[in-house]
Amino acid sequence: MRVLLQAGDPVTRPTMWRIGPIGEVLFYYLATVTIAVFLWGVYERFNHYTDGSDDWFERLDNLGGRVRTATKIVITNEKQFDRDMVGGLMHSFIMWGFLTLLIGTTILGIDMDILEKGGKLLTGQSYSIFKGDFYLSYSFVMDFMGLLFVVGVGIALYRRYAVRKERLWGPNSSLEDDFFIWSLFLLGVGGFVQEGIRILAASPRSGAQFSSFPQFETVSFVGWFVADVMHTLGITPEMALFLYPISWWSHALLAFGFIASIPYAKPFHMISSFANVVTRDEKAGKRLPGIPADLDADTGAESIDDFSWKEKLDQDACTKCGRCTSVCPASESGRPLSPRDVLLDLKNYRERVESGGEEKTIVGDADDAVISAETMESCMGCMACMDACPVEIEHLKTFTRLNRQLTDDGELQPGVQDVFQNLMQKGNTFGDSQRNRGDWAADLEFDITDARTQEVEYLWYVGDYPSYDERNKQVARSLAKLFEAADVSFGILFDDEKYDGNDIRRLGEELLYVELAGHHVETWDECEFEKIVCTDPHSYNTFKNEYPEVNFAEFADDPMMPFDYESFWNQDGEIDVLHWTQAVEEMVRTGALGLDGTELDYTVTYHDPCHLGRYNDEYEAPRELIRATGCTLHEMPRNRNESFCCGGGGGGLWMEHEEEAKPSEERLREALEDTDAGSAVEKFVVACPMCLTMYEDGRKTGGFEDAIEILDIAELLLEAVESKRVMEPSTTTDSAPADD
Repeated sequence: MRVLLQAGDPVTRPTMWRIGPIGEVLFYYLATVTIAVFLWGVYERFNHYTDGSDDWFERLDNLGGRVRTATKIVITNEKQFDRDMVGGLMHSFIMWGFLTLLIGTTILGIDMDILEKGGKLLTGQSYSIFKGDFYLSYSFVMDFMGLLFVVGVGIALYRRYAVRKERLWGPNSSLEDDFFIWSLFLLGVGGFVQEGIRILAASPRSGAQFSSFPQFETVSFVGWFVADVMHTLGITPEMALFLYPISWWSHALLAFGFIASIPYAKPFHMISSFANVVTRDEKAGKRLPGIPADLDADTGAESIDDFSWKEKLDQDACTKCGRCTSVCPASESGRPLSPRDVLLDLKNYRERVESGGEEKTIVGDADDAVISAETMESCMGCMACMDACPVEIEHLKTFTRLNRQLTDDGELQPGVQDVFQNLMQKGNTFGDSQRNRGDWAADLEFDITDARTQEVEYLWYVGDYPSYDERNKQVARSLAKLFEAADVSFGILFDDEKYDGNDIRRLGEELLYVELAGHHVETWDECEFEKIVCTDPHSYNTFKNEYPEVNFAEFADDPMMPFDYESFWNQDGEIDVLHWTQAVEEMVRTGALGLDGTELDYTVTYHDPCHLGRYNDEYEAPRELIRATGCTLHEMPRNRNESFCCGGGGGGLWMEHEEEAKPSEERLREALEDTDAGSAVEKFVVACPMCLTMYEDGRKTGGFEDAIEILDIAELLLEAVESKRVMEPSTTTDSAPADD
């Protein structure tokens, strides 16, 4: 018997219409099974993360604050919009639409099962709110957000299959990716088709004009449009009545299948990615995980079980969006590294082992290794992958674990082995004598204070390259002259300064790093100073973020660590560390260098070093110094957090790679070919000794020697200071009164 909505009927619509009692029982049975399968799958996944480990409790500290922050990040989609406006809008439409439809379905279930049926069962009266103004508002919002959802999924389908956006495809693409996107599309479109059939079926007579549709249903503007199209195509209300149960069950079964699959396939990222954002480490990457003194096996990657719960969650949270790989300088240079595929290869291997598959070498030169040694050697440690990831995956922690395994196995390039040997024997990466470490200052017209014997304001950590590399020695002398010109108290450690340990740690050599850290902390503890200032952003990062995290007490019985570290750290567990640009920017701001910003007339571009920019969010101090010289600063297309690594980080300075183009050459080409510069860029300015080395090399190998000059900001700034002094009129007289 047909159920028709006549004039004067209440503003609502029937639920479970034409399903029948048996259909309702079957529906609730399938719904119960679906929810049980879903909950069990989620429980199993999260139980696996926590099994055998308790450090996950640390990530739940301040859980309320973490959830609030994660909710803001997810709801605003702020990282989705980064570098990809269309992708951000697409994901926002899908996510907001999906959440709205989920909430709307939940509201309908509460109304139908609790307020209506529950009310009738307990009191004999329905308390349904699914009528009148609430129904009209509900219908409009659901149609509007449902339309956004379908549009978002449509954009995703277009980018994936029509445009075939490169970063969306890879060796780990699979049928589950197709299932995920097409399920969403069919759920969204199927819901509107079902709604259109219902509106058409509710018409009071066969062949009715559109005015005969229930007029209040115009708020369901998409459903009304679908009904209109169906009627135009010749579908009658009688036909719609027949089709309605078919469309209803099709939609319900697809929804059940999708929900049940969530814990077992790609849709799980909807849960795992939020959990990943909640449990993220805000210092991940810039602060690598330490190792215990007893060298527990789980510091490397001998077995998939060695990976921490957070590293496994990272693998499961990956959405295969490819953003990390698309910004990876190693990948762009033709090296065999895709940050996305490293995580997905580990995930796939883990799932095979958990299903009874054969175990094999995880990382190394073995032909069947899950991750090749060459892949990990390609990583520059620039953290671009982490910066681009919309779900806060901590790639560098996994990469460090893999590198530690390579180091433990001795699978290192000869250049890296030489560096390790130099450090163990000489304390520096060049293998030169420590007695020569301060020789770069011999040509200065003033003496540099020995911070070991005299109190200073700034303890200056010069670093290996400014101490031993001829090109970088010029930078060290320029910086020393700037300190002297600003009349600040500064000193160095001379032969007690050793390599900071940053890049060897990223190559997996943890114990040598701890030994170097111990040496410096002991030496600093015997000096009197207010702040440490670093030439190299790598030193700045490791002193600021990593040295305070070393638990030297664990190594108290180690013969390499016979030191006492009782009271070095301040109350916040940190030391006051500055990159030299931060220290000198303050000197410029206070007028200590006497600059007024009119001294030089060059057009320059500036390269953001990874360890100063992405690692520590310092972008403005170097730019303020450049502006203080009077130069015109032209920003490269990729700047600040989108800066492209020079190629020297992560030990790249000491390795040989087969690559299509050196990252340094690509970066210089970018600076020279940028047509928005207005005028030709004359100088390529850096603030990192490693960058200076890599770009001087790239200038030669790329054939750019006559096209552009490579300078450190310190050299540019010193030129401005000296130009200022030359231009200032003399305030003294060269002649003296004649004798009587």
